[in-house]
Amino acid sequence: MNAPSRPEPGIDAMQAPMSAAGLAAGLIDAEAERRERQSEAQREVLFADELLPGVGDRQLSLRQGLAAGGSATFITLTALASMDELESAALGVLAPDIRDAFGMSDGAIVFISAASGAFLVLGALPMGWLADRCRRSRVVGWAGVAFAAMVFACGLAANAFLFFLARFGVGVAKSSTLPVHGSMNADTYPIGVRGRLATLSAGAARTAGALSPLAVGGIAALAGGDDGWRWPFLILGLPALLVAVWAFRLPEPPRGQYEMKSVLGEVVQDTKPMPISMEAAFARLMQIRSIRGAIIAFSALGFSLFSGGVLANLWAEDHFHMSTFERGLMGSIGGASMLVALPFAGPWYDRLYRRDPARAMALLGFMILPGAVLMPIQWFMPNGWAFMLAGIPATILSSVTFAMVGPVLQSVVPYRLRGMGAALSAIYIFFIGATGGALLAGLISNAYDPRVATLVVGVPSTLVGGYLLVRSSHFIKNDLSLVVQELREELEERDRQLEDPENIPVLQVRNVDFSYGHVQVLFDVEFDVKRGETLALLGTNGAGKSTILKAICGLGTPSRGVVRLNGRTITYVAPEQRGRYGIHLLPGGKGVFPDMTIRENLEMAAFRFRKDAAHRDERFTYVLGLFPDLADRQKQQAGSLSGGQQQMLALAMVLMHEPEVLLIDELSLGLAPVVVQDLLAIIERLKADGLTIVIVEQSLNIALAIADRAVFLEKGQVRFTGPARELAERDDLARAVFLGKEGG
Repeated sequence: MNAPSRPEPGIDAMQAPMSAAGLAAGLIDAEAERRERQSEAQREVLFADELLPGVGDRQLSLRQGLAAGGSATFITLTALASMDELESAALGVLAPDIRDAFGMSDGAIVFISAASGAFLVLGALPMGWLADRCRRSRVVGWAGVAFAAMVFACGLAANAFLFFLARFGVGVAKSSTLPVHGSMNADTYPIGVRGRLATLSAGAARTAGALSPLAVGGIAALAGGDDGWRWPFLILGLPALLVAVWAFRLPEPPRGQYEMKSVLGEVVQDTKPMPISMEAAFARLMQIRSIRGAIIAFSALGFSLFSGGVLANLWAEDHFHMSTFERGLMGSIGGASMLVALPFAGPWYDRLYRRDPARAMALLGFMILPGAVLMPIQWFMPNGWAFMLAGIPATILSSVTFAMVGPVLQSVVPYRLRGMGAALSAIYIFFIGATGGALLAGLISNAYDPRVATLVVGVPSTLVGGYLLVRSSHFIKNDLSLVVQELREELEERDRQLEDPENIPVLQVRNVDFSYGHVQVLFDVEFDVKRGETLALLGTNGAGKSTILKAICGLGTPSRGVVRLNGRTITYVAPEQRGRYGIHLLPGGKGVFPDMTIRENLEMAAFRFRKDAAHRDERFTYVLGLFPDLADRQKQQAGSLSGGQQQMLALAMVLMHEPEVLLIDELSLGLAPVVVQDLLAIIERLKADGLTIVIVEQSLNIALAIADRAVFLEKGQVRFTGPARELAERDDLARAVFLGKEGG
């Protein structure tokens, strides 16, 4: 018997590195291809400038813009915003008096003054959520009533702690200004006047702010004594209450109407909008690059803007010994000076936006950057009057820029998410910016002095904010193009539903992109699933099949595109809410509670029917009839079952929920053929019962056995959609399913 031949020395050693090198080279090439495809997708501008919402539209005068939506909404919302500004200005002027009345340190009064931004954030989230779901005039009215009550409470506070609590209430009540007011104004008035409306509103608010230091200082001086600072708060509460009551009468505008008129020429109204999840809304918004950059930029600017006024007043009193009246007078002069710039900024922004949205956004960044030079000049002035006057140019530039936050966000944020978009910006601007800046400035001011605090915090934040705004302007055209694409798709879907209302697909996936962090894994994925149909998602490992199921059931939010259930958009609906509407996922791997019995697992799955015993018993009877093997061993622990039996129990648990659309991820993975046959028999029974099924499957044979249609994915893109039998006839795709790569 011949001895087995031995390879020549070094052959295996040479082949292994070559094989490893080949694999590494393949992975590097695949990653380079993916990055190039992702980079091209990000750079792509889908539509010409004149097709973008508001770009190239006819020029409107301010009067025409106000007439389009009626002036009552703008006047009311501006009056409420002016009350907010007046109250904030009053606190800035009276900060030294309040500090002395309650015996607080500089750091403590700076923190309490600026920390209302943190309190505002606590209200911004529910306010934004309400703005996207409810009648906004009611939200505005109730928030205004609460604001008036909390302003009264500030004037009546007996100690520092109660004053802090009153400030907490003021911050929460004021939180409606950005998410609710901004959303309502954007839907009430045309795109072409948003810049002017923003500056007009800011001008009115600044007028109140400009007059309030003088008025507040005068009222406090007339009242006299240690409690003179209380009277401005007590007086302000009454007009705020009257305006809030009037707000209940404002009409509710159609959402997104002016974007639709500009892009589509008509308004497509969603008469039954689905509830929006905060998590999904934030996930989608932070994937829009121009929005993400603008929000981070404004939060950086918030580090200096919100605490700057308090620090300047403290420095003016402590270093230059300026009185309350003198500080109030200088504040009024500074506010009045800003009013000179606002009438020019709004029209300039609107003109630029009609021609080039990128230049309009970049303008805001360039307006911010000079503040990094002007700020040190101010803080080294030799006397109080020079100090206060030198701060006016930087204040004008930063304040005008902040007045444009609304128009920038409103132009790119999907109209369904305007309230949540403003709430997200409020979190960054007021919590990270205002509160973070207040804490940092307060600590530095206590350790050194207000000048050091301002220069250390303000100069870097101004530079960073201006740079990020300029950089973000490069992405706005692409982001607006995606808005156009979604609006056009929405119109097409409306027309399809009107033409054939009896054949609306149960499930629709349209133009979906999906990313994990910076890695995009789905590219423009699109398919429909008809009622009672079984659709198989096929493809190689890493093609994105399971990711699509996550996007459908709400466990992930696509960066672009739409998911619909029975013709209704569910892209931003929470996973648990989608479960109530009938979408349920059987995940791959273990899906049972191993320490519980089979019966206990099914009872956990039936928890949603706990108040309807008859319906629960009906589901138990149906499910156990499908799985007789489980029915005979209900007292057995789930962890002692075989892998196939656990998969059956997991499927039974999902069916307890009475799904309308069943999503199955890797039904046959790791199971013995006999178990797979049993599962296929159950799937056939479910198909006969009319259940709609989407199944991710590696085996082409299994897919052909149960699926009516198939979708084949490769590298995150749909390569084939059609009858499952046709896929089997495509040799290139069929081999990819079997062998894991195209063509071999």
